[in-house]
Amino acid sequence: MPDKTEKERRKQIQKELQKKAQIEFEKSLPISKELFQNLFDFLDEGLEKNGCDDGLKLTKQFLEANQIQNIDEVENWLKENGGFCDCEVLYNVEELFED
Repeated sequence: MPDKTEKERRKQIQKELQKKAQIEFEKSLPISKELFQNLFDFLDEGLEKNGCDDGLKLTKQFLEANQIQNIDEVENWLKENGGFCDCEVLYNVEELFED
């Protein structure tokens, strides 16, 4: 059984690994974390009004309205992370951003 010092050391290592993973995740983002948060808010409102059309219609509208240049890269990243349509972006991708 590990002693108290060993438990604290393990907790610290775990914290450092989580922090490193978060940094790597943020580096992988094709747009800023803030823009993703705004996208999730936009989708929340849009899906409530219109429902999902099984595509990325609302996501594309948001990206175009915000003059995002790398729309294809964003779409590919979303799909790689479970966002094949607007509602999946909201339900699958948004949870990746929860701390």
